[in-house]
Amino acid sequence: MTPQRVTLGIDPGTARLGYGVIRGVDPAESLEFGIVETKSNQEMPSRLLQLHDELLGLIREYRPDVMVIEKLFFSRNVTNAISVGQARGVAMLTAAETGISVVEYTPAEVKQAVAGYGNADKAQIQQMVKLILGLDELPTPDDAADALAVAICHVQHAGFAGSLESGSPQ
Repeated sequence: MTPQRVTLGIDPGTARLGYGVIRGVDPAESLEFGIVETKSNQEMPSRLLQLHDELLGLIREYRPDVMVIEKLFFSRNVTNAISVGQARGVAMLTAAETGISVVEYTPAEVKQAVAGYGNADKAQIQQMVKLILGLDELPTPDDAADALAVAICHVQHAGFAGSLESGSPQ
């Protein structure tokens, strides 16, 4: 029997970086989810190092096959966009450092895959993540739910692409 793939989903941010680790495709199983929270009074290099170190710990513990990151969408808040970009860079660097491939999806692609609607709100995403993964409670905080949603989006896309390659219907 082939071992099931492990996917690490990331919702990037320097104040709060959401992560979600899932195994399998249909059904997918949640292994862990949560946030890495940094202190706003820390200097940015220290915050980025904390993100790196905690992501490295997750990678070492769960040995994911792929890291999936939400793409940065245009933001009117330049400071926030730069901060998210820095967190994305740390996540990508950590993946590259450990030999893990990185896949990216836009927020609309994630919402479409998880909720069937590209403009779904946070509550709808949380409800669907709970349902898809068979969780007892809503995944919180939002950043963790979003990270799980990114991971779910990927396994759905990868499962569909794999079925097209093998010629078997989904």
